Amino acid sequence: MRINVKKTSAFLLLIVVLFLPGFVKAQTPDLAEEITETKQEIFEAKVIEVIRERELSRPGGSLAKQQNLRLKGLTGSFKDQEVVFYGISEIDVASAQNYKVGDKVVVNYIENAEGQDEFFILDFVRRGYLYLLAAIFALTVLAVGKWKGVKSIIGLVLSFVVIMYFILPLIIRGSNPLLVGLAGAFLILTIIIYITEGFNSKAHLAVISILLSLTITLFLSWLFTRLTRLTGLAQEEAVFLIGATDTPVNFQGLLLAGILIGAVGVLDDVIVGQIEAVRQIREANPSYTTWQTFRSAYAIGNTHLGAIVNTLFLTYTGASLPLLLLFKLNQNPPVSFGQAINNEVIATEVVRTLVGSIGVALSLPIATFLAASFIPKEKK
Repeated sequence: MRINVKKTSAFLLLIVVLFLPGFVKAQTPDLAEEITETKQEIFEAKVIEVIRERELSRPGGSLAKQQNLRLKGLTGSFKDQEVVFYGISEIDVASAQNYKVGDKVVVNYIENAEGQDEFFILDFVRRGYLYLLAAIFALTVLAVGKWKGVKSIIGLVLSFVVIMYFILPLIIRGSNPLLVGLAGAFLILTIIIYITEGFNSKAHLAVISILLSLTITLFLSWLFTRLTRLTGLAQEEAVFLIGATDTPVNFQGLLLAGILIGAVGVLDDVIVGQIEAVRQIREANPSYTTWQTFRSAYAIGNTHLGAIVNTLFLTYTGASLPLLLLFKLNQNPPVSFGQAINNEVIATEVVRTLVGSIGVALSLPIATFLAASFIPKEKK
């Protein structure tokens, strides 16, 4: 029995679109009202004077600099007002930065229990350079990819919209992060593929292949998260979410959703590449049977798979490098390799990497088989 690829993919897309409006109605808490009630404000300021500074010696020989700074408000209710940040204290803040006159910073104002104003510098204002980098990225993609590059950037923007206005609001409302992550990941890839490839048989096959691959990745993520008893609370950021929303957050489901979304980009690369390889082989060798086409395209994909798996591994390893270094340095008592990977933070990254790699590896035969079976032979 032959599947009508076009109708099947269109039906899947229709389901997502029909349910999307109800999901997007989720609203985040009104942060402005909360800030007003607790008499807090976050604003930007400029360093106009370094009043005093001193250096502290940390264990190991490293130095930390503490500073008292005079700031001039640039935004909010403190605009054009001068305030003082007292950074010199007996507490050594590991994340303390070294500021100089002219630096723009993000400041948190809070009124303490005694009714006194306190100011804390949270970070540098760095978004200007981020905008510059984004502009360079966009120009590079447009120059290299031409019209394809335009569609890629549109797909990237829409992916961001799906994450910010579909996935996150639903999780905040208390929806199952696992199901939301699956729907969101599938929606992101569907949007990207139809924008970049057009509404054709190649795109339809890619959408079906992605759905099958994501489902397998979902099952493996759920299974090994349960078997290894990962809570999803190993990441430092997760702790701050406890009590931050009106409904409790399913941290285990949040972890699974992160695994799915993390595998999305690589799945797109592998699946679309394999379907295009089959199409090119069909065009060059119209006499090939389905098996011959599959075998030739599969050989091409195998050369790509090793690089993809290594990319996933190195990406997650790079993100965990400070933690891995911490385990390497912690020799009192000595920590063996088995003990290190047994730690939930490390185990989480191991599960994330291996499950994502398995999903990517299985997407190769899935996409190749579907393409070899349903892309018609070119007639000459």
